[in-house]
Amino acid sequence: MDAIRQLPLSAWLLLVAGGAVGTVFRFLLSTLVGRPSEHSIPRGTLAVNVLGCLAIGLVAGIAERQGALSATLRLALVAGLLGGFTTFSAFGLELFGLMRAGRWEVAGAYLVLSNVAGVAAVWAGFRVAQGVW
Repeated sequence: MDAIRQLPLSAWLLLVAGGAVGTVFRFLLSTLVGRPSEHSIPRGTLAVNVLGCLAIGLVAGIAERQGALSATLRLALVAGLLGGFTTFSAFGLELFGLMRAGRWEVAGAYLVLSNVAGVAAVWAGFRVAQGVW
């Protein structure tokens, strides 16, 4: 909580601006790729998620080089731009970090739980919204 309170206004503004730009990029890419037919995968979402994962991998790789990115710039890029573009990239980076650390059991559990719990939560939310529960 202290880290949040210590963020300067300029960091907050970069975070918000990055999120806004990422959201616009997500909409544009999804629109350009096109809507799926009932017999195909959601290509727009897939493209956004894969491109977001590539981008967060690039940012993380550059940031790992000592002094390559300031903390504020990394915040603006990762939480702002890529967070607005796709939070799936954060999931990918976290999963990669667990695998890289050799924490295979935790990585597997995170992979399965995130997907199963995520879909279950969508199902539950949909059911509540439909008045079934």
